[in-house]
Amino acid sequence: MDPLLTGEQAVLGAVLLDPRQLDRLDWLEPRDFYRPAHQALFAALRALGGAGHPALAAEGTVPLSWLNDSLAEAGRHVRGLTASYPHALIAACPRPANAPLYGRMVLEGAIHRTVAEHAARLLAVADEGTRQHEADGTVAQADVLVGVLADLAWRWGAPPRPQAPAVPPAVVAAAAPTPGQIEDERFLLALLVHQDGAIGEVFGWLRPGDFADPGHGHLYRCLGALHHRGEPIDPATTLWEVQRRGLLADGTLTGERLSTVLGNGAAGSAEWLGEQLLRGSLNRTAAVAARQIAAHADDDRLAPGQLIGQALHVLGPVDQVRERWRTATSPPEPQPRPGADQAARVSAALARSPARATGRTMPGPASPKIPHVVTDPVIRTRPHRSPS
Repeated sequence: MDPLLTGEQAVLGAVLLDPRQLDRLDWLEPRDFYRPAHQALFAALRALGGAGHPALAAEGTVPLSWLNDSLAEAGRHVRGLTASYPHALIAACPRPANAPLYGRMVLEGAIHRTVAEHAARLLAVADEGTRQHEADGTVAQADVLVGVLADLAWRWGAPPRPQAPAVPPAVVAAAAPTPGQIEDERFLLALLVHQDGAIGEVFGWLRPGDFADPGHGHLYRCLGALHHRGEPIDPATTLWEVQRRGLLADGTLTGERLSTVLGNGAAGSAEWLGEQLLRGSLNRTAAVAARQIAAHADDDRLAPGQLIGQALHVLGPVDQVRERWRTATSPPEPQPRPGADQAARVSAALARSPARATGRTMPGPASPKIPHVVTDPVIRTRPHRSPS
């Protein structure tokens, strides 16, 4: 027996037996049913109920016109419905009063199915973005999936918040890197080793996990450690850092792989190459998240609230890579003109100062009185004395 099919039949049979159950199922939509015939039949029942069918006011036995009219209305949109099928639905309903519970069974199946469909779309868009070397479609599809999860959470009555699973799920491996990706990563690493200051162009937003080859990611981590400590980066210091971290001893890196990076110089734009790697990392992270969400959606043991929360949790790494992608591709902010900050501070200070009254002097503290000295306007000169 299929529990989802049983739930769809039970809710339809409940409405056919008691049309007033539609008032308790206003949150259920025809698209929530899996079978097209059930979608058409539930849409017909809602349309007849909204038009005020006489069966809604009937007391006791439901008139036969309720079944016939619903069957005729549904037959306009889908084929294959026979006159006996409504009676089979009625027989499949244990108790009409349990219609809301049957409806939640249908909605739960619809949530699992909808999450799986959008996860498959995200996976397809991410794979196509990898082939076309673009990430805009992946970003847009990830936003669509987040919006769908929020809508499903609202319909189910649970807050749309990330929820880590109690038991860590099986790790979903990313697709194997292509030879072209390996070559691009090797070229970028050689550029960072041989070109002074090149790592400063990507250090703020490129991470070791963005490399498709784990060995390249470990090598980039060594370069980042040298840059963080303010030490020079060249083939000798890089080889020393690799040795200190034991990457040669444990087989993470080999001398042959290191020689392709440390032995050959490179010239180019580290920022441009880093953006290409970050674009691939975004598509790759989204593809891994889509596979994990699809695995959660196939797990019938997960309640809808758990499924939505775990799907949002899985999308967390995608959002982190996307934020770094925005940082890498956003244009630089314009620098303020010299003296602009000082002028702005003066204007703000004047705006905070109280307005001065015009035409009169503000009263101030009393000043001490100074005695007035009257002077004789006649200019007194010293008497002239003749010489004796």
